[in-house]
Amino acid sequence: MSFLQRFCAPRTSWLLFAVCLLCSAISGCATTPYNYQPALIQSPEPLLAEGEPQIARGKPRPVIDGIGWVVGIPGKILLWDRRIDNHHVSPETEAAIAAYLEKNGLEQVKVRVNEYDPLGEWKRLRKNKAVGWGWRYTAGTLTAAAYTLLPGRIIGGDNYNPFTNTISLYSDLPAVALHEGGHAKDFGTRKYKGTYAVATALPVVSLWPEAIATGDALGYLRAEENFEQEEEAYRILYPAYATYIAGAATPFLPYGDLAVKAGAVIPGHLVGRWKAREVKQEQLARHARSELQQVSAAESPQVAEQADQSLPAIQQAYFEQAAPTGKSEWQTDEPIERQNFNQAAE
Repeated sequence: MSFLQRFCAPRTSWLLFAVCLLCSAISGCATTPYNYQPALIQSPEPLLAEGEPQIARGKPRPVIDGIGWVVGIPGKILLWDRRIDNHHVSPETEAAIAAYLEKNGLEQVKVRVNEYDPLGEWKRLRKNKAVGWGWRYTAGTLTAAAYTLLPGRIIGGDNYNPFTNTISLYSDLPAVALHEGGHAKDFGTRKYKGTYAVATALPVVSLWPEAIATGDALGYLRAEENFEQEEEAYRILYPAYATYIAGAATPFLPYGDLAVKAGAVIPGHLVGRWKAREVKQEQLARHARSELQQVSAAESPQVAEQADQSLPAIQQAYFEQAAPTGKSEWQTDEPIERQNFNQAAE
């Protein structure tokens, strides 16, 4: 065993343990009451011009998008889904993020669906007064420069930029879009957004906002009772979170980035599929209860109608049973009373 293998082996074991532990820690996020419309701290200056759409789509570029699809192959393999960085976002995914932003009051967030607009991002950086100018023109400038020089239209990588308050989507997965929306919601509630952005960009600390965004996406789908997408979200977001853990470890393992991610993503897939199976079982049980209630509701009027029809017969049988046999009292008493009356008259 080489020095690098001896160095990596114990840390990889701890990394896999951390994946299971942290995935378990965020496993209950979807069961907590979901918080719509949080108290947001927004920019005093509108970030969207009058008439500007909140969601913008890039024009189809078959060659560029084809190159981007090829560049995104490692992500497709790691998360085992061909829709990762496929640069072809469907209307369903766009509708999912649009509904999320509306229901959470995130009207200042810009969504760029497979779009490359560096000039627009520089303008949003300047206008986003919700972030202090010191952070905007230092760390924010670096993010805008990275967006300009390393276009996601080619290299992919769905992300949220807190300095421009922009979501960039290149994958056709509602769960991924909602995860990035969770970042926008998280940063929207922070007073010191620049400080929070820089602090959570550090290794290990970066896992905290990722857990918040993942939990918010799962909680939102549970609150919306969208169990099909919730099931899919567990299968995608849990292994994705495992890659974040691996990414946090790579500064200490500079030569094992891909190997560590490949090792860490396995327990993420296992835990994610286990949670997805739980959601599926809950959905089947809920469907069975719903069918039982429908059958009960359909049978109840029939039972009531049968009871109404049988009630007169039951009453008649009761009165016949209660009445004495032979002559009734009024039939025997009437001659007696008439006879006594006649005697009294004489």
